[in-house]
Amino acid sequence: MVAELKPLLETDVARRFGTAADEARVRRTAAALEANGITVLRAADAAEAKRIVLGLIPEGSQVHHGASMSLDASGITNEIDNSGRYEPIRARILSMDRKTQADEIRRLGAAPDVMLGSVHAVTETGSLLAASMGGSQLGPYVSGAGRVILVVGTQKIVSDLEEGLRRIDEYAFPLEDARAQAAYGIHSGVNKVLIINREIMPGRITVVFVDEVLGF
Repeated sequence: MVAELKPLLETDVARRFGTAADEARVRRTAAALEANGITVLRAADAAEAKRIVLGLIPEGSQVHHGASMSLDASGITNEIDNSGRYEPIRARILSMDRKTQADEIRRLGAAPDVMLGSVHAVTETGSLLAASMGGSQLGPYVSGAGRVILVVGTQKIVSDLEEGLRRIDEYAFPLEDARAQAAYGIHSGVNKVLIINREIMPGRITVVFVDEVLGF
């Protein structure tokens, strides 16, 4: 999907924000995240990321996830929603009536046992940036979920917050907007941006860095 949509981007933008990071940069960023209370695991590719993530989730857990190209491409979404090993919150929400069950949907998605997802940028100083049109995944990321597991391709590593915001606006948003138009017939939007600088609960947030280009 990323390769199909990349022609929408200027060449220098695609190269700057869509190229997997080198080993030194990944290690530097991982150390900064760990110093900020965020656990870091490494995966060579999407298949290994899937094995790692599923190994972290006890069977029977309530598991929620937002729309994520990283989770879809790695096969994690399908496993959570269809394996029968977990209680998939997103699948349940999608079966509900948003007009008559809006309050129940809001409460159901706010505090799952495990929240899966990704972010749009990770700074070398150890901050996570996630943008959203609606924001439903951001509350669980911040404090609602018991545990948060984020699958992140190393192309999302940036120098600092300023470059992270540029990555969102110049790279991730155009790709997501095109995907949303193709999938749902609507435009996306950078309506809400979350920055996590530190996690105070040990072990609550885990970043699984994938050593390849994965997601937007």
